[in-house]
Amino acid sequence: MQDYTTLIKTALTQNRTQLAMIIETLGSTGIRISELKYVTVESLHTGMAYISNKGKIRQILYPQKLIYALLSYCNSKGILSGCVFKTAAGKPLDRSNIWHSMKKLCDSAGIDSAKVYPHNIRHLFARCFYEQTNDIAKLADVLGHSNIETTRIYIKTSGNEHRRLLDGMGMVV
Repeated sequence: MQDYTTLIKTALTQNRTQLAMIIETLGSTGIRISELKYVTVESLHTGMAYISNKGKIRQILYPQKLIYALLSYCNSKGILSGCVFKTAAGKPLDRSNIWHSMKKLCDSAGIDSAKVYPHNIRHLFARCFYEQTNDIAKLADVLGHSNIETTRIYIKTSGNEHRRLLDGMGMVV
């Protein structure tokens, strides 16, 4: 979580507001990078987006703070309608543009770029959501997974986290 916050703060310090907003959007909604095109000014006004992927449609709710931040961003950039995250030519950003921008941001933030990928932010969202709800079925719905086994991959604990949980049980006297 610390690296996530550091990336956002570094992007803002470097006046890379679009990248900061992308990271916050991914981190607070759990959407895939390819689904950023569904984040529109219109969807911000309704507080939700409908994402069509793999033959399914799912509803994504935006946190209130994200709505305010993105509408403020749109106002500052003159984005009145349509997709929020666009190239200078007005087309939706693609995965490789965002990936390269994040790698450069890691270098200036002092974060190991080998461990930062846009999809890792989705994993971070999943872990945080699960910690809040303890409901894997609800998490699967939010992530758009039809198979809970896929969702389990997102919340799998590391060896260190597993040991911390075991130590916290207090079963050794």
